[in-house]
Amino acid sequence: MEIITTHTNTDMDALASMVAAQKLYPGAVMVFPGPLLKNVEEFMALHKDTLNVRTVRDIEPRLIERVILVDTKSPGRLDKLAQLLEKPDIDIHIYDHHPRGEGDARGKLEVVEMVGATTTLLVEKIIKKNLKITPVEATVLSLGIYEDTGSLVFSSTTPRDAAAVSYLLSQGANLAVVADFLERPLSEGQRALLKALLVSAERYEINGIKFLIAKGTVDEFVGGLDLLTHKLVDFAHLDAVFTVVEMDDRVYLVARSNIPEVSVKDILDVFGGGGHPSAASAIIKKAKVEDVAELLLETIRSKARPPTTAADIMSSPVKTITQEMVIEEAGRIMLRYGHTGLPVVKGDQVVGVISRRDVEKATHHGLGHAPVKGFMTSNLVTAGPGTPVSVVRELMIEHDIGRLPVLKEGKLVGIVSRTDVLRTLHGEVQARHEKLHNSAKPDKSDKNIRELMYRGLSAEYVLILERAGEVAARLGYKVFAAGGIVRDLLLGMECLDIDLVVEGDGMELARALSLEYGGRVRVHPKFHTATVYFADGRQVDVATARVEFYQYPAAMPQVETSSLHQDLYRRDFTINAMAVSLNKDDFGDVVDFFGGREDLERGLLRVLHNLSFIEDPTRVLRGIRFEKRYNISFEPQTLKLAREAVQNNMLARVSLERVWEEIRHLLMEPRPSLGLARLVELQLWEYLFPGVLYAANKVVLDELHLSIKVLRSWDLEEPDEPWMVYLIAILHQTDSEKAREICLRYHLNKRQLEKVSAALKGWRGVMEGLNHPEGLNTSVLARRVMNVPRECYPLILAYLVNYVTRRRFRQVLTAVFYDKPSINGKDLRALGFKPGPAFKMALDAVWQARIDGLVRTKQEELIYAKEYLSGYEGAINDV
Repeated sequence: MEIITTHTNTDMDALASMVAAQKLYPGAVMVFPGPLLKNVEEFMALHKDTLNVRTVRDIEPRLIERVILVDTKSPGRLDKLAQLLEKPDIDIHIYDHHPRGEGDARGKLEVVEMVGATTTLLVEKIIKKNLKITPVEATVLSLGIYEDTGSLVFSSTTPRDAAAVSYLLSQGANLAVVADFLERPLSEGQRALLKALLVSAERYEINGIKFLIAKGTVDEFVGGLDLLTHKLVDFAHLDAVFTVVEMDDRVYLVARSNIPEVSVKDILDVFGGGGHPSAASAIIKKAKVEDVAELLLETIRSKARPPTTAADIMSSPVKTITQEMVIEEAGRIMLRYGHTGLPVVKGDQVVGVISRRDVEKATHHGLGHAPVKGFMTSNLVTAGPGTPVSVVRELMIEHDIGRLPVLKEGKLVGIVSRTDVLRTLHGEVQARHEKLHNSAKPDKSDKNIRELMYRGLSAEYVLILERAGEVAARLGYKVFAAGGIVRDLLLGMECLDIDLVVEGDGMELARALSLEYGGRVRVHPKFHTATVYFADGRQVDVATARVEFYQYPAAMPQVETSSLHQDLYRRDFTINAMAVSLNKDDFGDVVDFFGGREDLERGLLRVLHNLSFIEDPTRVLRGIRFEKRYNISFEPQTLKLAREAVQNNMLARVSLERVWEEIRHLLMEPRPSLGLARLVELQLWEYLFPGVLYAANKVVLDELHLSIKVLRSWDLEEPDEPWMVYLIAILHQTDSEKAREICLRYHLNKRQLEKVSAALKGWRGVMEGLNHPEGLNTSVLARRVMNVPRECYPLILAYLVNYVTRRRFRQVLTAVFYDKPSINGKDLRALGFKPGPAFKMALDAVWQARIDGLVRTKQEELIYAKEYLSGYEGAINDV
């Protein structure tokens, strides 16, 4: 006999999990181990005939061979059924969403994962097995998920819960029934207990965290304490709520948390409880309310972490302006530094804040010459460094402001923007939630990539990075590896470009690092950068943390020293705006102010601010390259901004040298054709290659990467300039004059121009020769092949569609590269001939004869050369 059971005081998730489990174990009997919660009792009063759940009295324990345990694995919550788990031959299967605790049962099969409701785990199994469910069953299962996730709004909710609900709705779940049984009126006992809890509730503040402890005592058991706790959460609007109620000689403890700094699971572990970081409960036998509440308060004091504060997220130092500055200048400064607002100071006192919106309004009305003080917001709202982010958020909402100056002893020490708060709310908090609920890894390991660095970088580079941290510490600086190194390590890709950013003097650190290794250093004072060259050929670029600003759209950036935050903010995309600490105390910790890691995981390419493509339009081309290299996509808003930059012809404001640099990098990617197709989609092709028809070249461009692979397999010499393979393919159907104009447009040098010209003149001749119906001599074909550059070979191969011509092309290329004459000028002199122009012609004739199979050995070559030179007047020495 098989039974499906759950915990006493059965709630909706437990009931729904039993119903779902019976779909997976159709022969098993559902059994309630003890009392039910009020709403479950009411539901079963209507559905007992449909669901057919038995009680402990209805079964014979000795006949039970398997127990399917759902929504719990604690024997202490099974009442009399706990004895079954002690049978030596019992087969136990467990489905639960609570973290494992001490004394939990073990099963032959265990599905224990941190989702919002156990029902979700079982619904996923039903979907995987393609089992049919009725609308009634879908409704019951929806009830379970909605109850344990607070209708999908509790912080323990996961995307898997929402996906399960979506499936159940598609199967006919009735939301009217769900709402009815989730919102049942409180019983008389529950109303009395709620009143007692409200009266007894005491508020506390520890480490800046505000919470409530409510106590009560009742003579008999009252179900639904978790529901009453949720109501207190709604009433109190605090960070955490704890209810402590004595009933039936036991103390019941229920806790809910709204912030990651308070893990109620960790707190209630002390009482033998269990649950999630955001929702947990415990039952303490033979205890008193006051004793439990006192121990609870002590435990909270020891385990509650300080919350994230304004100091943790603020930008510093702060760019300020004076109240006498004119609006136009304020607007230029905002554009220059990428800010959406600035504090206004008088002396060393902050007297107001002005936003970009204020500047735009004043400019629109022709008041760009007016002083800032007439348009700034002077009703100043500020915060201190220790102000919790939750308070900062409330201040912004209450006063409808987008930035909050941070003052310490009346002095401006930083500023928090709306973006900073949103990033904390939707970025770091969300990431921490995922770690707490969906990962077995400790919090530290998720933020630290030390192990990735050891695995992904050579031992020599790791040693350099560690030494850089030591040198920085001696100088009193902080140093970070920034940009591509973090991105590539997270992607598991090879990383050869190491860029260091120093909060201090980067050039001084570079000099000190080169002395450590006996290397040499090249400094660039204008840009506050340096390059360290090591004896083994390695090199590292070092830069002082700096901010780049643009005096006008598409201008070359100007540079000023700044902080790591500002240095990363100047970068092109969030995935390139991460850093990793090289400092001893936190070596390997990822610094990610802008959500780059999350964007990388979601496959999104996002700019850091809305003016990014205006400041540097070449970022559109760079973005296309990253899109295709990493198989990611422009984030929708970023794509919109890119399209707007293209429509406004922003690339025309950039020097063609910078545009060409990005094109050349694109043509050096493993699959440039993907990026070239994207240029067409974004309507950039015509600007970059005017007069060149993409459609005429598309098929060949798509085939080129395969042609390159084939040529490599033939073991031939690689082209000197791989990017020219694609440039030649782009231009090969264009007339020579138009192709020359494009080459000159991008300032190709004389040798490169000659290669393009030779390719355009000669590729058709090679094709005609290879396809000649009578078959030309190999030497004739070799002559034609030698008249085009190696960068043209992939283009020719892409046009060869049958095996015969491809094999012929390989034979010709092999002859060109490997069939060289065995003899040379010395051998001709030894035959008695006089050096001169005839030697070159003779050796060339020998080479052709060798390619055509007329000579094979060195002796045959000598005979052939002798006959050739004997008929050449003036070639014979006077003896």
